Amino acid sequence: MSTPHLSAPLAAHESTMRGQLNGILFVALFAAAVTSVASLPAIAGLGMSPLIVGIVAGAIYGNALRDGMPASWAAGVNFSARKLLRIAVAFFGLRVSLQEIAQVGLPGLVESVVIVVSTLAIGTWAGMKLMKLDRDTAILTAAGSAICGAAAVLAFESTLQSKPHKSAMAVGSVVLFGTLSMFLYPVLYRAGWLHLDTLGAGLFFGGTIHEVAQVVGAASNVSGEATHVATIVKMTRVMLLVPVLLALGVWLNRAKQPAAHESHDASHRAAKPRKLAVPWFAIGFLACVVVNSLHVLPEAATQTVNLLDTFALTMAMTALGIETRVSQIREAGPRALLTGFILYVWLIVGGLGITWAVERLFA
Repeated sequence: MSTPHLSAPLAAHESTMRGQLNGILFVALFAAAVTSVASLPAIAGLGMSPLIVGIVAGAIYGNALRDGMPASWAAGVNFSARKLLRIAVAFFGLRVSLQEIAQVGLPGLVESVVIVVSTLAIGTWAGMKLMKLDRDTAILTAAGSAICGAAAVLAFESTLQSKPHKSAMAVGSVVLFGTLSMFLYPVLYRAGWLHLDTLGAGLFFGGTIHEVAQVVGAASNVSGEATHVATIVKMTRVMLLVPVLLALGVWLNRAKQPAAHESHDASHRAAKPRKLAVPWFAIGFLACVVVNSLHVLPEAATQTVNLLDTFALTMAMTALGIETRVSQIREAGPRALLTGFILYVWLIVGGLGITWAVERLFA
């Protein structure tokens, strides 16, 4: 007699799991289509990675056709935008090696550290104080410009646990200004306005352009050597994702402490040790960098994992796009883009000054 009562929860659980798996499969098929579109010469020529195409296509679907998706699939979309995202960011470390970073030595490291720290500080301040953005949107916009474009936005979004539309706004800034850099930087270099040699061009391009693909696209218009240096400097910025995320975790933990005027009970709770929210995927990222540096994996295996990782990141971006609503973006869209523009001016002017200083320092 009790069997029906026991089977009902089990059936509900199976239905939920089936819906989640269907949602994940839907996102995977969507990401496969996005990957095909991103490989078209017209799109690839603009430096548009599958990640960028994914969030745009996902947002279009999420706002125009979302009603056609079964509600039970939402859990699978959310899984792709959250848990799969963390796994993919960890495996992103296989694209970086300590040997490559050592090739450009201290100049590349100093350039990367100064630009990342200054851009994060200026972007967060300008976003919150000048543009009156909320904290998360300001930090995400700054992270996309400072570190590694869309991948950094994804990593920060996971640590901040912010809303999908805030990530979409930050990625919009990466798309606009990163694409502009691909065309503007080579023109400025060829016109002689940057006053940089080949090493300086590599430092400047790799230190200030948003996405890895955009760095390669811009530097390839200068020379092979400049492209090599720019790529290594860019990957050095990617490496800085780990310490920056750890610092962000410490800051967020302290920000949760009660203010001095709060109740005695709140103060008593604050006195208890708090568990520091260390982003495990950042540790995974660092572990993958070490694995890649030790060359324990065959090159073919590393390339295969990187392809799968790009696909997983594309799935995460597509899922974020599906969860994004235009009405949410409209509230802060212009202010977020203005914050991105302020950062872009800083990256060009300030980045050029930093590059000149670094070249003179290590001349």
